[in-house]
Amino acid sequence: MNHLPPIISDLALILLYAGVTTLLFKRLRQPLVLGYVVAGILASQHIPYLPHVTDIDNIHVWGEIGVIFLLFSLGLHFSFKKLLQAGGTAVIGATTIMTSMMLTGISLGFLMGWRKTDALFLGGMIAMSSTTIIYKAFEDLGVVKKQFASTVLSILILEDILAIVLMVVLSTVSVSKQFEGWEMIESILSLGFFLVIWFVVGLYIVPQLLRAFRKWLNHETLLVVAIGLCLGMVVFAAHVGFSPALGAFVMGSILCETIEADDINRLISPVKDLFAAVFFVSVGMMVNPTMLVSHAGPVLLLTVVVMVGMSFFGTLGTMLGGLPLKAALRCGFSLSQIGEFSFIIASLGMTLGVISDFLYPIVVAVSVLTTFATPYMIRYSPNVGDWLEMRMPRRWLEFFTRFSSGSKGSYHRTHWQKLYASTARILLIYTVICIAIFLLASQLLLPLCHRYIATPWDGIACALCTVLCMAPFLQAIVHHHKSSLPYRALWADGQVQRGPLVALVLLRYGWVIALIVLVLSRMVQVSVAIYVAFISFVLLIIIVSRTMRRQMMRMEARFHKQLEVRERQAIFMGTKKPAYAAHLITRDIHIESFEIPVCSTWAGKTFMQLNIGRRFGAHVMSILRGHLRIYIPGGNEQVFPGDKVFIVGTDAQLHQVEAEINQLPTPSEDGTYKPSHIDFKTSLDHHMSLRQITLAPSNPLVGCTVAESQLRETYHVLLVGIDRGDEKLVAPNADEVLLAGDLLWVVGEEKDLKRLVR
Repeated sequence: MNHLPPIISDLALILLYAGVTTLLFKRLRQPLVLGYVVAGILASQHIPYLPHVTDIDNIHVWGEIGVIFLLFSLGLHFSFKKLLQAGGTAVIGATTIMTSMMLTGISLGFLMGWRKTDALFLGGMIAMSSTTIIYKAFEDLGVVKKQFASTVLSILILEDILAIVLMVVLSTVSVSKQFEGWEMIESILSLGFFLVIWFVVGLYIVPQLLRAFRKWLNHETLLVVAIGLCLGMVVFAAHVGFSPALGAFVMGSILCETIEADDINRLISPVKDLFAAVFFVSVGMMVNPTMLVSHAGPVLLLTVVVMVGMSFFGTLGTMLGGLPLKAALRCGFSLSQIGEFSFIIASLGMTLGVISDFLYPIVVAVSVLTTFATPYMIRYSPNVGDWLEMRMPRRWLEFFTRFSSGSKGSYHRTHWQKLYASTARILLIYTVICIAIFLLASQLLLPLCHRYIATPWDGIACALCTVLCMAPFLQAIVHHHKSSLPYRALWADGQVQRGPLVALVLLRYGWVIALIVLVLSRMVQVSVAIYVAFISFVLLIIIVSRTMRRQMMRMEARFHKQLEVRERQAIFMGTKKPAYAAHLITRDIHIESFEIPVCSTWAGKTFMQLNIGRRFGAHVMSILRGHLRIYIPGGNEQVFPGDKVFIVGTDAQLHQVEAEINQLPTPSEDGTYKPSHIDFKTSLDHHMSLRQITLAPSNPLVGCTVAESQLRETYHVLLVGIDRGDEKLVAPNADEVLLAGDLLWVVGEEKDLKRLVR
């Protein structure tokens, strides 16, 4: 008998358990995550009566891979624009929930007498809700397109981002074994520095690489390249001291901004599902049922705290963000559970060895209980809102109404606010890039200069090369105000004092000088006069060089174009409406897309024949045919099945157009046979047969030609051949005369053949 490695038998066992439990939970309309956890409990050594996993370490390795692919997939759904468009309600809501729940968890841990690290990790575990569970519950209840659901999903996106930062902070605090505020701030600043570098450089380089090799990227190569980029960033993140999960998320968010993002997400989904299943099963294997019985009190207490706390702080946060009471209640009640990120943070604590053994199964049990309650919390939240409105004092209701209506009013950003925000953004991004260039030069270039160039010219040469590499970004810091619309509008306004504008320009120059001094102070030991000369020379180059300015403008344009590529792709493919569509809605006109069915009466006709404008008053804007877009099609343009036609008109006009597009062809009523239109569901009741029919001398078909016999039109059968003794004719032509004694080979449905025989 061949030896089978334990990892294969263990994997087979946990997938079999997972298959059975997930089918059961699917039948019970419960989240599949819970089925995986139950499968892990069954596969663990805590259930001695069932076959169990023998090598737990290997399963934990597979579970870590599952975390990597989970966060990589999460990054593929994350967009910088989504984060910016989430709005104040989502930002205030996510911040309120996570801050309040983390403080609540830490306080509760201390009150129960747990260790500091246990209390800290408990706060992190109960601080965020489950994106997977909530989205699945929204789908099952049919509320995904509701307004409150959109707000909840925006909050979840922000919570996922903050969870990544929280994992880094928890890792740093746990390793240092102390709560040093400065170390935590330093860790967060370091994380922010590397995130800016990764995103800016990644968004500039990775999409261009994929674009250069696009003609060689089929499904196989794209999958391999995407996983390679993901694992490469994982290794790099671990090398610089961050969580591997952070690297996976970063690469996923970079690839999210590429045209290939949808294909990558579709290809990576089965891989993610497989490894995520192993991860959640490994979570269940950590649950000891006997330990849950002994800690039933903390489990029930934490369950109540999570459900009540999440509901209360979620409602409070969204109300502070401007939602009315009932909508805020629906948001808060939807967020009343913990899920996959709680497992990930618990796994992090177990891996670092900083949390007690009882904490992991307790959190898993709390997640299971709150997950079961989630659909009911969402379903009955409107009833709670109605009950509160009936019981609440009138002045409270009036206060909440005034507060929400005032908070959600339009927020007009002045030119000064836009200018300050733009200045801060430019200084942050380009300063981080310049510091990254300086650090690379210090680590790589400076040792080479020390080795091959004589002192003191080695430091001067290294500093000069470093500043030249930084020069395009330094020039962008200095000159970016010239292309700023708010700056030019304020400068042209005669009533605005120009002093603050000049001060901002001087601030930019001072910032550039500080960066140059940073380079010189670390690389060169020279006199003050040389410092001044060097800085003056660099500033002169920055101010005078138009070539450098044009190069920087091209780089910025390419970067902004990459940020817009997904949105343009969505508009091109019809999954998102163009910006001008919002202006049409105010005039009771909007754009709608209609896919032409295979059996539509429109299929095969030209727009001249359809005459849409005169018959309906609507107008065709474009046609999407596969990856080909035809704008303002002419009258001779033909419509094909599968085309997506974009039409602009009123609701009534578009409703009439849709009704005609979906209309099937009607059979002819001139006495000829009506053909059968059979769909897939009834295809088993209809099948074609081949039958031989001998023409007797008295048969009325004798002496007729094939065309005159009307076999196809009258009987809906097909004559495929005539057998005349030794002479065989296959597929006879229409002028062939039928003779007595001919053996006809006829194909048709059984009922039609019987009618022909009769």
